[in-house]
Amino acid sequence: MKTIKVGILGLGVVGGGVIDIINRHREKMKKHAGVDLEVVRGADITTERFEQLGLTSAQATTDAFEVVNDPNVDIVVELIGGTGIARDLVLAAIEAGKPVITANKALLATHGEEIFEKADAKGVDIRFEASVGGGIPVLEPLTHALTGNEISRVMGIVNGTTNYMLTRMTDEGLSFDEVLKDAQALGYAEADPTADVDGFDAAAKIAILASLAFNSRVTLDDVATEGIRNLSATDIEFAEEIGYTVKLLAIANKLDDGIDVRVHPTMIPEAHQLASVNGVYNAVYLTGDFVGDVMFFGEGAGAGAAASAVVGDLVEAARAYQSGNEVIGCTCTDNMPILPLDQLQTRYYVRLVINDKSGVIAQLGEVFARYGVSLKSLKQHGAYADGPDGQVEFIFMTHRTVEADMQSVLRDLVELDDVVEVASMLRVENLD
Repeated sequence: MKTIKVGILGLGVVGGGVIDIINRHREKMKKHAGVDLEVVRGADITTERFEQLGLTSAQATTDAFEVVNDPNVDIVVELIGGTGIARDLVLAAIEAGKPVITANKALLATHGEEIFEKADAKGVDIRFEASVGGGIPVLEPLTHALTGNEISRVMGIVNGTTNYMLTRMTDEGLSFDEVLKDAQALGYAEADPTADVDGFDAAAKIAILASLAFNSRVTLDDVATEGIRNLSATDIEFAEEIGYTVKLLAIANKLDDGIDVRVHPTMIPEAHQLASVNGVYNAVYLTGDFVGDVMFFGEGAGAGAAASAVVGDLVEAARAYQSGNEVIGCTCTDNMPILPLDQLQTRYYVRLVINDKSGVIAQLGEVFARYGVSLKSLKQHGAYADGPDGQVEFIFMTHRTVEADMQSVLRDLVELDDVVEVASMLRVENLD
């Protein structure tokens, strides 16, 4: 059995976890997986990590390119993150003919086409399980066990930070600002939470999932993205009253005329499996023509979960390396168009604050009718607590309609004298 020598770029908590797993389970992996892994080089700008992780001065460096170019390194693990130097390092490793393991969702969602084409040309294996579900094994089943299916839908809760925040808002009636402060104090949210709360992390992940599921290139720029900053505890409460839960969903549908891909807060029925995914847990739900509906569930975030996924990729890459197999990530040959959000057809929840006057409801109905938006239900929810006397809240639920028409309705509603505020609009996903 050949010892496969590993170089790790980035020795933070995930990189340290990878070293710990390999050291702890090396003999087990030799027996059960038929591969012998050894970390021989590591790079990081924080030199204190070298001694902490047991790397000698000969093994450690602050120059990541030294690791990539070391002829003693068989496989490169990129854990630096970002789309700058990480891209250069990954491309350099591929050029050197070395398999690459990465957890870098932003890199793959932005430069995936360039990376995979180069890997294909060089016959180099690229693996990236940790880039989407953390410790949840979803990419491997998607590209292997489920290849006998045509996948028509993939969606999920793929950001643990926002799911934790929405769970707290739902269970305790807290505001966005309150739960964000707690999430930051607990280490679930960064000091700058933009990537999480504005949906960009989830968008990068669904771009990767959609590319693999539909064999068609989807990039981060293709994903219509809306985060949870403007979500109110009031809307979560109203959703519960009518049997729905609000989740930040990453959604991709393969339709006859293209790919519908988006991230936004979504109302889903309380009875659906995704509605019960709470806290920092993640889940990916997909539909195949033969397998039906399948859900992958687990801790999507955390150093241990990510390190576990990286080592799983390492084992599979080492197997392929030993046998001379070429396993490439996404061929993405179908070139399906990305459908604009304006063409989306779904149901909508709208909350308005209006003046409690005779004839106002008729005016509202005229606006909806003007654009052919059919109302399923409407409900007055009493006085508007944050406004003066004489203002009330109204909730509207529509039948299935087109996004462009719904946006036209919202634009016209704000022009009515007795509409104080269009407080919120949420999409209601059809999960039948």
